[in-house]
Amino acid sequence: MTAPGVDAGVPVLRTEGITKRFGAVVALRGVDIALARGEVLGLVGDNGAGKSTFVKIVCGFQRPDSGRILVDGNEVHLHSVKDARAHGIEAVYQDLALVPQLSVYQNLFLNREVTTLGRLGWLSTRKMRAEAKAYLDDIKVSIPNIEAEAETLSGGQRQAIAVARATRQNAKILLLDEPLAAMGAKESALIIDLVKDLSSNRGVSILVIDHNYAHLFELCDRVNVFQQGRVTFDRRVEETSLEELTELMVSEYRRQVMAGHVELGDAGTA
Repeated sequence: MTAPGVDAGVPVLRTEGITKRFGAVVALRGVDIALARGEVLGLVGDNGAGKSTFVKIVCGFQRPDSGRILVDGNEVHLHSVKDARAHGIEAVYQDLALVPQLSVYQNLFLNREVTTLGRLGWLSTRKMRAEAKAYLDDIKVSIPNIEAEAETLSGGQRQAIAVARATRQNAKILLLDEPLAAMGAKESALIIDLVKDLSSNRGVSILVIDHNYAHLFELCDRVNVFQQGRVTFDRRVEETSLEELTELMVSEYRRQVMAGHVELGDAGTA
């Protein structure tokens, strides 16, 4: 779905020449990425390749040293996570940031509670319950009891609640960090279906970081490979294979070993 006045052909997110240094360490060396409306783009690369730094920049947690970020074709300056959210950018990290002892609906409205008389009024629990159930039903997330505490839910259900919280405020760009980590087939299917519904039916554009390449072929439309702070590979999933991605990463590891940047058996640093 495209907002009024927005050209459907313009990427919802584009970065141009993004660089970032941490002292003597160069994390990003000019990253150009384009994310289409309703597209799911997988970001893959060894530890230290730059993908996590890139995502932190896009969600406003860190600022680039140089380069541009454009949302719907307009340059934006993200000084904080709040700035990113104001432009419709939300992130769900591996820790999910759920409060285990709070209920499903309370977590869904965490820090965005509905009150009867403004911010200092009484919490409107009835309205939050009703809106939480309606939204979860709308995005086809089945939670038997929205009064249940988050710690009693399965891993897939907790992930779904975290994603629902991020998208309930009309996020148009969603960043997911290892969304299928440590999940079985049934739990993974829940999240895969949710991601496909959000992207295909609701026009949410999604960036996915995942070290399991097989997950990327289930979740994504396109894959970008980060190597030494650059995007070195950009291809649609139907135009590549698990074997090609694996060989690309193994070849890069061998180059690093030959160059003396890593030792055999070393997986690199985050």
